[in-house]
Amino acid sequence: MSKPTIGFIGLGLMGGAMVGRLQDQGYDLTVIANRKRTYVDQAVARGASEVTTAKAVAEASDIVMLCMDTSANVEARMRGDDGVIAGLKDGAVVIDFGTSLPASTRALGDEVAAAGGQYLDAPLGRTPSHAKDGLLNIMGSGDKAAYDKVKPVLDDLGENVFHLGALGSGHTIKLINNFFGMTVANAMCEAFAMADVAGVPRQDLYNVVAAGPLKSGMMDFVKGYAVDGDPNQLAFAIKNAAKDVGYYAQMASDAGVDSIMSKCALSALNEARDNGRADDMVSQMVDFYADRFKG
Repeated sequence: MSKPTIGFIGLGLMGGAMVGRLQDQGYDLTVIANRKRTYVDQAVARGASEVTTAKAVAEASDIVMLCMDTSANVEARMRGDDGVIAGLKDGAVVIDFGTSLPASTRALGDEVAAAGGQYLDAPLGRTPSHAKDGLLNIMGSGDKAAYDKVKPVLDDLGENVFHLGALGSGHTIKLINNFFGMTVANAMCEAFAMADVAGVPRQDLYNVVAAGPLKSGMMDFVKGYAVDGDPNQLAFAIKNAAKDVGYYAQMASDAGVDSIMSKCALSALNEARDNGRADDMVSQMVDFYADRFKG
């Protein structure tokens, strides 16, 4: 059976790695440049076709994949005369691999369905290095028949591939997951900075905490920088963390509730982002707290 043709929009670190994996698996790709050409050029050198509009991506593709940074940017690529929806083939499936607002996802789902296609959200877990080897965690949701149709492709990209229910469920769970993770990371960063203030070694704090029930992978990622000086064990930028926790708070507001716990993490992440730390990794928030405590 021939493989479906795939269009990919958003060839950044993650998207570029995913495209490389798809090419390794023998898929024909159509791509479009967004901000940087590095991974587009690599894909084209390996045989991908490059076009200049999202509409043209859709016209060439059985499956359109987006891996973008914000809901606004997804919407911009989906809508308009040159957007994905304008060029959709009948029966095509569109997959948003980014971390988007569930309300935006559901609205786009209605528009894609009206154009004769199906829309899935499938946010990702793990890193670009996992993507290169097809080892992502993929949180899929949306129409089950459409999901089943593209499942073989998702299996080529992911080690753990889930169907989580109605459209928007994947983005909902991803935002809850990231809110929880970023809140824990910020708490641990402040804890290490407080150890400095209190005059106790960070390593001693880690040894005690790690011996009890608070030990976690996230704690170890933060310790990787706070104690060992390696910020890339948690390779997630502060600006992206601020965006995701902000989306979580917006999701809560859209549901008519007021999130209490997200406020502190979001305030700290936004302040760090707006004061020159946007591209630092989240584990480097320990420096933000340490500097703040110095006054």
